[in-house]
Amino acid sequence: MHWNIKDPPLQKTVAHLIDCLGVDPVIAQLLAQRGFSTFEEAKSFFRPHIGQLHDPFLMKDMDKAVARLQHAINQKENIMVYGDYDVDGTTSVSLLTHFLRSQDLEVTPYIPDRYAEGYGLSTKGIDAVKAANIKFMIALDCGIKAVKQVEYAKKLGIELIICDHHTPGDVLPDALAVLDPKRSDCTYPFKELCGCGVGFKLIQGLLQHQGKEVNEIIAYLDFVAVAIAADIVPIVGENRVLAFLGLQQLNNHPRPGLKAIMRDKPTKQIISDILFGIAPRINAAGRMKHGLDAVKLLLSESGEEAKKIAQEVEIYNTSRRKLEKEITEEALTQILENEEENNATNVVYSPHWHKGVIGIVASRIIETYYRPTLVFTMSSQGILAASARSVPGFDLYEAIDACRSHIIQFGGHKYAAGLTIKEENYKAFKENFEAQVAQTITAVQKEQALEIDLALPFTSITLKLLRVLKQMEPFGPENRSPIFYTEGVRDSGYAKLVGQDKSHLKARFIQGSSSPIDAIGFSLGEKIYLLKKRSPLRIAYSIEENVWHGHVGVQLRLKDVE
Repeated sequence: MHWNIKDPPLQKTVAHLIDCLGVDPVIAQLLAQRGFSTFEEAKSFFRPHIGQLHDPFLMKDMDKAVARLQHAINQKENIMVYGDYDVDGTTSVSLLTHFLRSQDLEVTPYIPDRYAEGYGLSTKGIDAVKAANIKFMIALDCGIKAVKQVEYAKKLGIELIICDHHTPGDVLPDALAVLDPKRSDCTYPFKELCGCGVGFKLIQGLLQHQGKEVNEIIAYLDFVAVAIAADIVPIVGENRVLAFLGLQQLNNHPRPGLKAIMRDKPTKQIISDILFGIAPRINAAGRMKHGLDAVKLLLSESGEEAKKIAQEVEIYNTSRRKLEKEITEEALTQILENEEENNATNVVYSPHWHKGVIGIVASRIIETYYRPTLVFTMSSQGILAASARSVPGFDLYEAIDACRSHIIQFGGHKYAAGLTIKEENYKAFKENFEAQVAQTITAVQKEQALEIDLALPFTSITLKLLRVLKQMEPFGPENRSPIFYTEGVRDSGYAKLVGQDKSHLKARFIQGSSSPIDAIGFSLGEKIYLLKKRSPLRIAYSIEENVWHGHVGVQLRLKDVE
């Protein structure tokens, strides 16, 4: 693994932040590296509040969307709220359904079947709107490329608002309103909202139009925080405010459905807890059965009902983990058998692989072969579907777009996408994609890099420092937990392997005459031989709180040992 140690910030900026904030030099350096140079910028970062949210009417078509939604409320219309089957989609549908029902509207939530309908706005879903005699629908976390489907809905007399955050195609769908900050003609100042975030802005716009305080919907921000974490969007700017307030709501007043998934976990939830705990369980419903189960769970009003659905979801999640492991092993074997270990890409296919887990499998393959990865399975007769995942820095969306002559449809982001192709085009697509990536990927993008903020002596690692670091949360993309490195450390003789398969490393390090500091390195068990030598090492780590028998201490979360 390559260590990419950031350049030191301007000392003038660091000195100014130390002076005006009265903070430790370590904190001042971290702030300067993140682009903060004034007291006001730092204050805004450390104290997120709802007043920092942008005016929703800065978003293109917001005025049209709010006017139509207000008309629906005035006329007591029935509305269908339609969303994708992943976490962002199901939380979006739950958010808007919950809010609109509070406005005394009859709301029908709809999640497409992953297998029968596939991703996005489907004609089957539009037929369901028509069959229910509903004339107005809102599509969330999808629809930005649904030109034909929107045209079909219009022919059936159905009006449609789209709330999406994916990259638009060359032509926008002819909907009543298209809310998407990534529209080329949209000047909204923050472009990285998730789908649920765009849905939230619609509600914010409606309340603003009604002359009400936006504080009224802080209670719904737990939905948005879960979506932000699960969709791995940058936790900066407006997303940071939404995630910060949403986490407060999740921890202080968890709704029954989310509380049931958390299984009454006593510790405070952070973004990584959502990403690795809550999100996979919500996703499991859409992957293994149906996304509407996730919506039912999120909308549960009683603890008893929520626990019952959560138990079913947990069964789905267990099945998902088993399938994911089996398919990952088959995919890695396929790469070896095809002698593709040295390719620029991983592109694998089997008709029997479960469509619900191929995205996770793609991420798992990258852990072994670090490069852009696509996992295909049979979607319907003669049609293959793939989930695609990338490596940091490489724009997967552009690479797929360059192969569009072989593709039926595709959509997604820079680092994650989905696509469908005809079965007979698989070989040609695979060759084209391999050639495209081989030509455009850089040497830096091919090597797994560890981004390190700065060097830190053990004498600087204190509970006081940890308390301030915790105020930089929520951590996530573009606001990562700071990673430090220390040279000249030794193991105190405590090092051992832990975990069921003994793959994790537990150690206690000293630097010179410093007090020993405990450390844990997940999946770093193979490094124990370095510690056993008792020779000087350099370690990369983040700093975290460790509570043991009521005692609060500092622990290092190891990232690498050299």
